[in-house]
Amino acid sequence: MDKASLLQRIIATLEHDMEVLRRAAQTAYEAATAEENIAENKYDTLGLEASYLATGQARRTAEIRQALLTYQQLALRDYDPARGIQIGCLVTLEDEAGQRRRLFLGPEGAGLKIGEGDGLVTVITPRAPLGQQLLGKRVDDEVSLVVSAVAQVQFIIEIT
Repeated sequence: MDKASLLQRIIATLEHDMEVLRRAAQTAYEAATAEENIAENKYDTLGLEASYLATGQARRTAEIRQALLTYQQLALRDYDPARGIQIGCLVTLEDEAGQRRRLFLGPEGAGLKIGEGDGLVTVITPRAPLGQQLLGKRVDDEVSLVVSAVAQVQFIIEIT
């Protein structure tokens, strides 16, 4: 998958996620304001819980909207070895056992997974420990993360 098509799939996924959350927030808002959910005593918290849910979903919708705007304005550039990995790079890592994974260093949307199987790409940001380590790195450099007290070393084998 090339970066241009990956970017379009990220945008489409964020648009879909935002619409799903918007509808969920609307449903929660309607539940919070429904007449049958008016508290009858201090222990009747259904309306209050629904309002908390609506608030959280509205906040998450706003976060996705901001990520969507950021990706819509993202100008993809070709990889420049002089600068190393920057936002907008598609990176392939390989661990010591030969397992590969592809990461897109994006400005937002950490954890988003695009594609499946061998074509799976995970979006990470520079705020993540791995994203921080990748910035400025080049092909054949290595990155190391400690997960469950075990150091995991991965090698950068491709950057686009």
